[in-house]
Amino acid sequence: MGRLTQAHIRAAAKKPGKHHDGDGLILFVRESGKASWIARIQNDGTRREFGLGSLRAVPLGEAREKAALVKAALVAGRDPHLALRPPKEMTRTFREAALGFLEAKAADAKISDAKRKQSLSQLKAYAFPALGKLQVQSIDADAIAQCVRPIWTSKPETARKVRSLIIRTLRFARPDGALFIGTLGPAVADRLPAQPKRGNFEALPYAELPALMDRLANKRGMGALALRLAILTAARSGEVRGATWNEIDLDSNVWTVPAERMKARRLHRVPLSPEAVELLGQMATMKQAGTDLVFPSGAGKQLSNMTLTKVLRDMEAPCTVHGFRSTFRDWAAEQTSQPGEVAEAALAHTVPKAVEAAYRRTDFFDKRREMMNAWAKFALDGGESTVVPIRAALSCD
Repeated sequence: MGRLTQAHIRAAAKKPGKHHDGDGLILFVRESGKASWIARIQNDGTRREFGLGSLRAVPLGEAREKAALVKAALVAGRDPHLALRPPKEMTRTFREAALGFLEAKAADAKISDAKRKQSLSQLKAYAFPALGKLQVQSIDADAIAQCVRPIWTSKPETARKVRSLIIRTLRFARPDGALFIGTLGPAVADRLPAQPKRGNFEALPYAELPALMDRLANKRGMGALALRLAILTAARSGEVRGATWNEIDLDSNVWTVPAERMKARRLHRVPLSPEAVELLGQMATMKQAGTDLVFPSGAGKQLSNMTLTKVLRDMEAPCTVHGFRSTFRDWAAEQTSQPGEVAEAALAHTVPKAVEAAYRRTDFFDKRREMMNAWAKFALDGGESTVVPIRAALSCD
């Protein structure tokens, strides 16, 4: 343990001379008031001194680390000056490191081009202006917190994504990234205020779902239809909006979502209830030329997430699109006797590593089919099966 403390340093900075911390580390204060760190190391009978930087640029903890590096290098017969020189990777600008990180990710088949483009766009908008020209070695928790603070409460989800991208870039770019990141994330969080809590109505109480589905059946447009399938299958919005006809097998009543479209990057089979099959069967009669999407926009493109959100907003529904997955999970826990892992499999959730090997033996498909059939019946009329036609929903006044 070193002798110097921050209080000692503040006092020593006013007293010219050499102030010893221990293990060869010395704070040298000149008559002019300028202070710098020196590592005084004795090896093979020879005492040598190495400058470690000014007190203003090098804090006490870093000075101790540098002194230890110098001593270790001498003992090992290496040049101590090389030990103090930052690796080339550490002197890259954050912008260079971030572009290198995204380029490396381009070879990862699990990351879509759209996701990489979105990441680059977010970095350009929110990270590069503040951090882009800074060297990787100089970016700390204070710099990251200052960077994301302007949007931390106004755009919380975006801010969290930007913070994650910054930290992942540093983990990629720094030689000590794996160790460095363990303390960086919590340190950034400590410097930021609490984000506003999400609304209390993110998930709809399952008892209120049949009434909402009844109202939704009268909504016009592709967004309302896609939302209905998302609810009936408990699927994520992106999985439904990106669904193509080559994924749908109406003979066996199975929707197979390929791994590249799944959050966990694993193929996911969705058992389709009779109600979901009815909806998809009628959608099949309205296929749009030039696209294989089940729910295309008017231009034949994939619907945006806001399309489904707007349906709920127009209905003044007190919930979010993603919240219906929580609604399903609550219903499964309280209204069925199926084990929890069956509901988790229906949601395509990853499972803890401790039980992953056992989990992978089955995807509980038959049990999930039984559960999804019961869910659809409940969603439409509280349990009594009534298939709601959708042709009227597409017609215009």
